[in-house]
Order: sequence, then structure tokens, then C-alpha cells
Amino acid sequence: MVTTLGAGDLHLSDELISALNDFLSDRDDMVLQAVLDRAPNPVRMAVQQYLKAKCAPEAGTFTEYGPIDIVRHAVYFSRIDDELEDYLEGAYMIGLGIRMSNERGTDGDVDWVVQLLSDEVSVPASAEPRSWELPAEVKLLSTWTSKQPLGGHGPVHGALKAAATASAEGHWVRVHSLLHSNRDEDFEGSGTSEFVVDVFGAPIPLQELDE
Repeated sequence: MVTTLGAGDLHLSDELISALNDFLSDRDDMVLQAVLDRAPNPVRMAVQQYLKAKCAPEAGTFTEYGPIDIVRHAVYFSRIDDELEDYLEGAYMIGLGIRMSNERGTDGDVDWVVQLLSDEVSVPASAEPRSWELPAEVKLLSTWTSKQPLGGHGPVHGALKAAATASAEGHWVRVHSLLHSNRDEDFEGSGTSEFVVDVFGAPIPLQELDE
């Protein structure tokens, strides 16, 4: 962003910087907009263009109430079984967001790593059912969602079954939950909770060891 405040508007400098920092932290644009409304038009346009081009929030990190917090960074399960299913069912029932992927340890065994978020992310009705951005470096082979027939089982069981099948074939798999809205406008907070299983054309990644 390249712009300057004239001598008559220098008093806005500290206020603008503070409002920008707050916006980047919580994505609440009310305070920032109040400052921009008093700023010269070139400054307002430069800030808005910069935020549009450089500061779009990563998918799955915000709701209408602000940033989503990580409740549990990483919980490891050695297999897909009743224990893992019960764990995810509990998180799902109280409305936590779920992200899970498979990793291969140094011993060759596959673990499932679960991260719990403070909320599920809403996506618009017409958008693809995904709130976890796809990795750029690998090919997406297939996507399963819990809108598909579940054979009398719940969405958690269906997602785990799809994930286990793809993992057994050696694929990298990611599972996450979201709230798929029935609206495209004002879509936050209403809709159907769904699970998504993405299968990639890549081997199961090696587990990252702490330094």
C-alpha cells in the first residue's frame, strides 16, 4: 500500500494504524471503516484495495463473531475405531469444528491427527462444501460429503469410513466439518452441519517431529 496523509490529516495516522492492526486481528471492520470515512479519498481507496488484494482471511478461520480459536491443537489416534468415533461425535454434538488428517510415523504406522476448533465455519449455499483450503501442491482426487447416502449411520461414521478406505489405499486424507448454509446472503449461522472428506493424489505425509 503506497499512500500518504496530508498535513491536515496527520492526526489520523495513529488511529488508522491502530484500526488496521485491530482489523487484521479480529476482522471487525466497523472501527476501521469509521476512520476511513474521515480519511482523504486516495487514502481510503488505497487501504481498501490493499485489504482486498493482500489480506483476505484464510478460509475456515473466521465467523461472523470473529476469529475461530483452536481448542485442541493436535490429538493423535493410532487407528479409526470406536474411540475415535466417540471423540468426534462428542465434539460434533457440542458444535466444535473438526479437522483431521492422516500422517505416517517414522515406524511406518499411520496416525490420525485431530484438531478441534471453537466453532464450525459457515459456507454459502452455492459454494462448494469446503472450509479448509485445498493445498496447492497436490491434486485432489475425490471429495466425499455427508450429503451422500449414509446407510443408516450418522455423518461421523460415514466420514470415518470414507477416510479409512482412502487411507488404506495409501492416500493423504483430510476430514473437516462445516455449516453449509441454505442462503447465499447473510449465510452465517444457519444451515446444515456437514462432514467433508478430501482424498489427494499424494502419499500419506510423514509426521512432523518437534525440533
